[in-house]
Amino acid sequence: MRKLTGALCLGAMSVLSMPAMANEVGVVDWRQALLNSDAAQRSMNELKNQIGDKKQRAESLSQELQQLQQKLQQDGAVMSDSERTNAQQELRAKGSEFQQLRQQIQSMQQKKEQSFMQSAKPKLDRAIEQVVEQHDLDLVVDRDAVVYSEDGLDVTEEVTRIFNSLN
Repeated sequence: MRKLTGALCLGAMSVLSMPAMANEVGVVDWRQALLNSDAAQRSMNELKNQIGDKKQRAESLSQELQQLQQKLQQDGAVMSDSERTNAQQELRAKGSEFQQLRQQIQSMQQKKEQSFMQSAKPKLDRAIEQVVEQHDLDLVVDRDAVVYSEDGLDVTEEVTRIFNSLN
């Protein structure tokens, strides 16, 4: 009796779940769609222009820090106490400046990315809606949530193309 009841319940559940199946499914990598867009490229170029000087200074400081560390390792034993103390203080000061610059650059990058994502989200939604309408899709799934999909299901490039065409 238990087996019969279990079989009936299993059969009823499978019949009830059938209408929930989507006929047409699309897969999209929305991050890639945005990053490949013309707007993202412009935003990245603006960011490069804004942080260019800071990045160059950070690279310069990085080289200076390496040279100072090397000098302390090689010549530290033969340096006078005051020379060694001065070199260590310079190393700490430049290290601190380097860390501050890195934090500033990282903060600027995060702010720019957040700003871009907020402004691009409505446009991305419209692009996805257009792809859904054009292909009569019942379901669009984020590529990161998909274990396997056929190549023909990926609509990322089309979303990017439509995103670029929207004003």
